[in-house]
Amino acid sequence: MPAAKPGGRPREVDLREVVNAILYVNRSGCQWDMLPHDFPPRSTVYEYFGAWRDDGTWERVLTVMREGYREVHAASGEPTPSAASIDSQTVKTTEMGGERGYDGGKKITGRKRHLAVDTLGLLLAVVVTAASVDDAAAAPRVLEQLDQKSYPRLRVVWADSKYHNHALNDWKAKRKNLPWMLEVVKRPKEAKGFVLSPKRWVAERTNAWNGRARRLSKDYERRTDSSECMIRIRAIDVLRRKAWPQQPQVPFHYRVAA
Repeated sequence: MPAAKPGGRPREVDLREVVNAILYVNRSGCQWDMLPHDFPPRSTVYEYFGAWRDDGTWERVLTVMREGYREVHAASGEPTPSAASIDSQTVKTTEMGGERGYDGGKKITGRKRHLAVDTLGLLLAVVVTAASVDDAAAAPRVLEQLDQKSYPRLRVVWADSKYHNHALNDWKAKRKNLPWMLEVVKRPKEAKGFVLSPKRWVAERTNAWNGRARRLSKDYERRTDSSECMIRIRAIDVLRRKAWPQQPQVPFHYRVAA
């Protein structure tokens, strides 16, 4: 967490409680004004949320936690991945306003979440657009975040047939120095109904992880950068729970008997 600025009045708020309040909003889906009184005031919590959204603090926290988790749990033991998956998810919006559109394929009016994840399903990049934006049209904004400086080992990005697009191919052709290749994983011809796509199913699982946070059940944010921030906060919470899993509580009568 950022250190207090030098000079002026000393900081009185506990940043741990601020982070706990933001995680509470993300997981429970409550409004900022309905934060329990155990937490700092709503105005203080939202001020930190907005400041860390704008200065990139959430991205840096996610990067540090993801790289540390990968060093322990990834098969390679490397902090950065060699492969990634890209996918999108369409969700409804509310009356808050802001950017939105109609997805004719899903028959949903709302926004699209374009995600890139590694082979463990950990978030690498996110872009939120109106639901009317085509997946391939938004893909460059996601793929540009997978630069060689941040991900020096990345060699392949898996995608589904929606990303087999002439405009996206032209975008890649203009960038001769891309360190990775975009590989389209096609659906088996004999498959019927829903089928887990080989190598790409981890992106679907990440969407399922996000769905457990009620703030992400719909897009409740007015601004798309706030929506992206909420997805990063969910990814941070998932990493926190994976790295330090909670022990199941033993019923009281069993503890007494023991």
